[in-house]
Amino acid sequence: MNLETVNQKISERPPLEFGSIFSRSIDLFKKVWLQGFITLLLTFLTILPFYIMIYIPMIAAGITDPEMLRNEELPAIVVISMSILLPVVLIGAMTFTLALNAAFLRICKQKDFNESTSDDYFYFFKEGRLGRILIVSLITLGLSLLGMLACGLGIIYLVVPLSLFPAFLAFNEELTAMEIVKSSFTLGNRNWLVIFGLVIVIGIVAELGVLLCCIGILFTAMLSKIPAYLMYKDGVGFE
Repeated sequence: MNLETVNQKISERPPLEFGSIFSRSIDLFKKVWLQGFITLLLTFLTILPFYIMIYIPMIAAGITDPEMLRNEELPAIVVISMSILLPVVLIGAMTFTLALNAAFLRICKQKDFNESTSDDYFYFFKEGRLGRILIVSLITLGLSLLGMLACGLGIIYLVVPLSLFPAFLAFNEELTAMEIVKSSFTLGNRNWLVIFGLVIVIGIVAELGVLLCCIGILFTAMLSKIPAYLMYKDGVGFE
């Protein structure tokens, strides 16, 4: 679907229903909880090298000058190097996380429609698809910075469209990165209050896994991602 078709479908669809999406998210989670757990583990494993990268200047300085580690303040060159690496780390981690979340939503669709296909967690790492996700990650970072500059109120507004990015990435490979952003804002603005409520409530429910000896959150965390699939299903639909 092109951008015009997507926008037309959004305008023709009825408003999203909080109760329907909430209950179906719980039902679908029962089918994909294992895939969600695997996705979460893969996310940790893929973004870990990026977070290790930011400490490379400190490690290198410690090897060349062990006395430096005993000082309370880091040398200026180390601080500057870590500051330069920070945006790279953020963008890299965000890109990989978006790619895995989009792949998880594809798996949700397959389970929802009872499609007998294998779970492809690295679907968006293949055939050049990661480049488009990298651009979306850059846009996400830019929007987040703008939202924080608006006394934090902008972030509250942006929570809704940002939560829809993985769904539009997963199910609209014809759209460019900027068209994905525009479509997410179109659907988000049309159903802002419902989507915001679902993001908050489902997010709280997903965190309840911490009550199960803390480790339970690893199994329930991905519940918070499922509503995005149902929002797209109800708000745009599939061809």
